[in-house]
Order: sequence, then structure tokens, then C-alpha cells
Amino acid sequence: MGNDYFLRVTSQTPTRFWINNPTRKEADLALEAGASGCTNNPSYSWKMLQDPQEKEYALKLLNEAIIETSDDDEAAAAFQRKLVKPIQEKFLPIWKSTGGRDGHVSIQGDPIREDDPQVVINEARKNLLLGPNICIKIPTTVSGLKAMETLIAEDVSINATEIMGISQGIALCETYSDISKQTKKRPMLYLSHIAGIYDDHLNNCVQKENINISRDVLNQAGLAVARKMYQIIQERGYETKMIGGGARAPRHFTEMVGGDLVVTINWKGTADLLLQQDMDVVFRFFNPVAQHVIDELVEKLPDFRRGYYSTGLGVEEFENFGPVVLFRNSFTNSWNNVLGLINKMRSRH
Repeated sequence: MGNDYFLRVTSQTPTRFWINNPTRKEADLALEAGASGCTNNPSYSWKMLQDPQEKEYALKLLNEAIIETSDDDEAAAAFQRKLVKPIQEKFLPIWKSTGGRDGHVSIQGDPIREDDPQVVINEARKNLLLGPNICIKIPTTVSGLKAMETLIAEDVSINATEIMGISQGIALCETYSDISKQTKKRPMLYLSHIAGIYDDHLNNCVQKENINISRDVLNQAGLAVARKMYQIIQERGYETKMIGGGARAPRHFTEMVGGDLVVTINWKGTADLLLQQDMDVVFRFFNPVAQHVIDELVEKLPDFRRGYYSTGLGVEEFENFGPVVLFRNSFTNSWNNVLGLINKMRSRH
């Protein structure tokens, strides 16, 4: 297996990669391969409990979290922090050596109570105690944006996630701009556009409604929105670094190479595959999407229209937009699994 693909991407382009939901070993492998940061979402805790190498270690930390708390929600959040702590420590040297430019480890907690901004804020303040390179990952919804207003004013680095539509990205950047002007605070802001999950949702629509559209056209949808989002950021001078998230195939990395952005990928199935393939480093991100592709996607897929156009979604619609719901459901399922295990284990104490 080759081991320098990402190092060559880093040396030849402004594109960087972050590792997503890694085991401790995967974090080490990612750092060796050139990862400049890490992201963890609400599925992380359950994933570690299912991993053959991490399960025993994770159960030990979970037991500690249960003993240290009296509430199951508190235990789930404390457990996630315990899992993230060693990952945070592994990336801290990068954060220190780059003066805080790289080495961020983002953490997104309880997806069940995220509709309460105060829950998000309180959880963020606790997560920040893990270390200076912690970045708070928050969904870009009405409640998430409200929480971000408070945290931006507190100079907290934010990874704004679950962005599927252009209108979400614009709302985020305008919120950041408004709060920054009022408070003179300009913390790091990452804008995470989730192209892979967006593609999954549109594929589900095609299957369910038996829409006649070619795979070649369909597979360009998420990245077409990502390219447009990046262009808007550049044209309007928004103070944010774009992240390409939710990778479901190698194209969700390779098609973004060349952009001054970050792409988050899983180790298994994406990073390891790209290392093995050891392909040429090619600037692909600025390749235009053919107009006939956009036209067909707009004509046949209503949720592509809603995501692609800047007026496609109202702020109050963000939370219930199909691909956002699909992403969040995977998080709530995992978080509920952890809560169920906590309840079972607590009853034995």
C-alpha cells in the first residue's frame, strides 16, 4: 500500500484532509498519512463500542462515565468526551506548531436535544475543556444558528455542519458576519457541506419515485452544490473555511482536490482505499459542471432545486430538509443505542 497520496495532495494543492470518527489507531495512521485535523459526530460513541479493537476500552470509559454522573444524558456526553480526549491530544502538536491554523478536533454531541440552543451551548462549554484545539460542531438549523450566535461572541471555534443547501451556507455566513461586527470576535468558522449524504438522499428519492436519470448525472449532484457553495464564499469574501463532509465514495475527496478547503473522510473504505490506489494528484474541483447536468438535476429532482438555489430553503425549513433528516437520523439512532446501554449498565450498579 502506498502511503504518500495525501502528503502529495498537501504539498501540491491547498486541499487538506481530516479523519472522521477514528479509532485511536486510525488517528495515528491518519496523522502519519498527513491528516491535519479530525471530526467526531454523534455516531462516534456507538461506533467505538462496536469496534473489535476499541470495544473493551470503550466499555471501561462508559462505566467510568456512568459512575461519575447521575443522569443518562450526562453520562452519554461524558462518555463521548472521554473517547475524544486521546484523539484531541494526538492532534494538539499540529495545532501548536501551526499557531492554531490546523490540528482542530471537532466534536458534535447530543443530537436528540439539539433543538434547544441552551443545551448546545452548555454542552459546547464542557467540550471546550478538553483542550485548546477543540472545535464545536453544530447543525446549521434555527436552533443551531441561535447557539452559534452566543458561541461566536465567546470566541469559540465552530464547525457548522449538516449543510446540504446553498441557503444554509449563506445563512451561516451572514450570521457569523453580523455577530463578528457586533462583538469584534472572529473565531475560526468551518462550513461543512455534506455532499455524500446529500447524494444518498437524492439516490433514495430516485429509487423510491422511480425517476429516470443516469448514474453519471446523479453522482454529480452533491459536488455541484459544493462547488457552487465554494464559489459563493470566494465571491462574497465570507470568513470561513469550507469542509467537504459525508464522503461516501472516493470521488467525494478526489473531485474536491485543488480547492482551498478540507475534506473529512473515514479511514476504512475511503482513506485506506485512496492510499492503496495512489492515484495522480489532479486539480478537479474547479472543473465546471456541464449545464445539461444541472438542467437535468433541476428538472427531475425537487430536492436538488431546493439545495442548489440560494432561495431554495427558508431558515425554518433547514431542520426538516430531507438530506438533513437522513443525516440526523443516523446520529439519533446511534445516540439512542448508547443511552439504552447506559440505562442497562446503570441498573446493574
